[in-house]
Amino acid sequence: MELPPPGPRGIPPLLARLVDDSALFPPGNAAMPEALRAHFEARGGEHAGVLGVFLCQASRLPELITELIKVRPTKPLPLSLIIDTGLGGVPKAISIVESRSELLALRMVEMPAPSDVDEVWLERVSEFVPEDVERVVEPRRGVGWLDGVRNVIEHGSWPKIRCGGLSSENFPSVDEVADFLSVVSTVSGASFKATNSLHRAVRHADPDTGFTHHGFLNLLVASARCLSGGNVREALEVTDGEALAAEAADLSADAAKAVRALFASYASATFDEPIADLKGLGLL
Repeated sequence: MELPPPGPRGIPPLLARLVDDSALFPPGNAAMPEALRAHFEARGGEHAGVLGVFLCQASRLPELITELIKVRPTKPLPLSLIIDTGLGGVPKAISIVESRSELLALRMVEMPAPSDVDEVWLERVSEFVPEDVERVVEPRRGVGWLDGVRNVIEHGSWPKIRCGGLSSENFPSVDEVADFLSVVSTVSGASFKATNSLHRAVRHADPDTGFTHHGFLNLLVASARCLSGGNVREALEVTDGEALAAEAADLSADAAKAVRALFASYASATFDEPIADLKGLGLL
């Protein structure tokens, strides 16, 4: 088996910029100085090519900027702005980021959608967020959820799927994830982002909570199968890491590129765990 040609710093294209840094969020809840220190260490490390953007709440922008002034980064921090102040707070938050371009490079704006994901709200999102910044919108799972996903895509944003959390209700079923993939993959050029409880590569049961967690490698392989007409649900249910790794490693360079065009990235509260899993499975 041969991996696709290397990407940034020798990273396989299937894994390049895959893991966004959500250390500030549960279950990590890192303090700002600690989160930034770990992020910049990872960005300067051997596997920096796997690392994506740094996630920060809009409400914590002043704190982030204060700490970055102390750090004095040589390059602006690639940022995903998580809107926790309501849609009306988006213009001010973006203005703050853009006023500190020596410290911050806005790459993405993420926000939860209202329950009905109406067109007027989505149009305001498009108006507020600059065209060169990715818009990521999370429809709520429930009745009409997939219609919301379609609406998000039709308005030029990435839909986000929440794969876990602090209660069992936060974990979508295999069928729900498969249905989500089916909707996104049928729209040409559509991409999605995943978040929460995906810090491990392979599907597993957490011994402390008893919750069964989806694996990010399962999601990558399921995305590949979705594009090739394979069995998506089976890929999401696999707990054999070596089998998943072998299938991922067998993807051609073009297939890996197509998978990542679909599955753009996911947020993880830890960078060490996904890296350790990928190394253990021989993918790094």
